[in-house]
Amino acid sequence: MKEQIINRLTRYVKIDTQSDPNSQSTPSTDKQWDLLRLLENELQAFGLSTDIDEYGYLFATLESNVDDEVPTVGFLAHVDTSPDFNATNVQPQIIDNYDGQALQLGDTHRVLNPSVFPELNQVVGHTLMVTDGTSLLGADDKAGVVEIMEGIKYLIDHPEIKHGRIRVGFTPDEEIGRGPHKFDVARFNADFAYTMDGSQLGELQFESFNAAEATVTCHGVNVHPGSAKNAMVNAINLGQQFNSLLPPSEVPERTEGYEGFYHLMSFEGNVEKATLQYIIRDHDKKQFDLRKKRMMEIRDDINTHYEDFPVKVDVHDQYYNMAEKIKPLQHIIDIPKRVFAKLDIEPNTEPIRGGTDGSQLSFMGLPTPNIFTGCGNFHGPFEYASIDVMEKAVQVVVGIAEEVAKKE
Repeated sequence: MKEQIINRLTRYVKIDTQSDPNSQSTPSTDKQWDLLRLLENELQAFGLSTDIDEYGYLFATLESNVDDEVPTVGFLAHVDTSPDFNATNVQPQIIDNYDGQALQLGDTHRVLNPSVFPELNQVVGHTLMVTDGTSLLGADDKAGVVEIMEGIKYLIDHPEIKHGRIRVGFTPDEEIGRGPHKFDVARFNADFAYTMDGSQLGELQFESFNAAEATVTCHGVNVHPGSAKNAMVNAINLGQQFNSLLPPSEVPERTEGYEGFYHLMSFEGNVEKATLQYIIRDHDKKQFDLRKKRMMEIRDDINTHYEDFPVKVDVHDQYYNMAEKIKPLQHIIDIPKRVFAKLDIEPNTEPIRGGTDGSQLSFMGLPTPNIFTGCGNFHGPFEYASIDVMEKAVQVVVGIAEEVAKKE
């Protein structure tokens, strides 16, 4: 199976499917259709019925081969890749039997070094796919796409494995936070689903951040600096003051586990106007609400000193902790745990320090935990995929389908 995984992943990562946060269309880029249409053709070649809508949500069905009525399970992955780094002309490199040493990436100065990326120590002896240092790999989430495709193909080729009705979904624009925005849960018509969009072996994630974005706009008064006393209001200084009043230890680079944070994503402007873009994250709903409240309190504290209230804050929720919808449905967590146990995989249920499509889908009526893909260092030139762990992920897809079909 490893060669099949390598061949399929190589074909998929060479297709540029980078999404664009500045686009208002869905998908945000036309090039995502290139992979979607290819997948549609391949699924049809498997003998599956497919349906794809105008927004690039490709669904397919593998019909049940059991007489009993069992739940319909879904498997989801996204086709787009991150806009954070070059995704054009991807040239994947295969490393057989990785020896645990630093890897020079192509002809670039970039080195994939376990002293910098210690998780590489977990894949010594594995077959790896890496970049040539000039682009990201796109294993996020084309590895998930491959694992679902190979899992479905294995079930088709082995009809002795009993399974219920299975729905497959490939979606656009996850990397820019819009993956579920036009996802039709009723059309997908599954009882629950799993995103194949995690990282290290054993990840089984059903807790995510509560997430919001905040825009802080500071309005200044620009006058000649020679006559500025008691007249000038420097918007840049207002922005710096605002950021300094947030807890300095509650930032991504100083937090871990369940700890939340404020993350200043960008700060731009001049004396007359400055804009700060933040994301706010916390696993705990009460703490999440307090973080948003704190932003407003800082605004009010600064504005108290001015007549025209120069600081404005706009906060918008993005998604919520999917644990609220998944934990009451313990069976959809227990199913992959049983499969992991059969495959001798130790489950890692630490919370996601981020979100997946499942974060939003769970609140849309489709409870959706997240499962490992075997890849790491997403969104940049140091991205890699362990083909050995990907093979395990394919076995998980097959095992979940088989487990769902069993009578309790």
